[in-house]
Amino acid sequence: MCIRVIFSSSFFFFFLLVSLHFPTRSSSNGSTEEEETLAMVKPDGVLGNYTERIKNAVVESGFSIIRETVIQLDEHRASTFYVEHSSKSFFSSLVKYMTSGPVLVMILKKENAVADWRAIIGPTDARKAKITHPHSIRAMCGLNAEKNCVHGSDSLESARREISFFFGEISTAVGVHDEL
Repeated sequence: MCIRVIFSSSFFFFFLLVSLHFPTRSSSNGSTEEEETLAMVKPDGVLGNYTERIKNAVVESGFSIIRETVIQLDEHRASTFYVEHSSKSFFSSLVKYMTSGPVLVMILKKENAVADWRAIIGPTDARKAKITHPHSIRAMCGLNAEKNCVHGSDSLESARREISFFFGEISTAVGVHDEL
């Protein structure tokens, strides 16, 4: 009996510990809540014919593609989307690059969508991704920190703003995100 109590107490402690480190979001009916995030295949990915490979990686990783569109960004839209980088030396080059060809913009959905998408795409600098994350999307088709083939929202807040930017009204509230 004493062993059983210790086992039960140990199991409860383990469960509590795991629950604290890996919380899940639940809806009112007890099911796990899915997130939406924005994914963008940049001009080098679209023009390099990587879109189908990237979309296959998305689906194979358990994401649902909720909406997608191919668009050509003009200077104003690219500048607005990356406004938090406007004071940085690479800003004009970034805008020129983002307007150099069409982009594929997708809304992805799954549990932990933001973190999972960022894990799949790899580090921002594609040169680093080729070494540290050789199976990532940026290792597959990116060139460097600017021409890195894909974009991923860095937080739920950024995802909501970016999804609204491309698929709804453009938000005037611009937050900071570190992703190019």
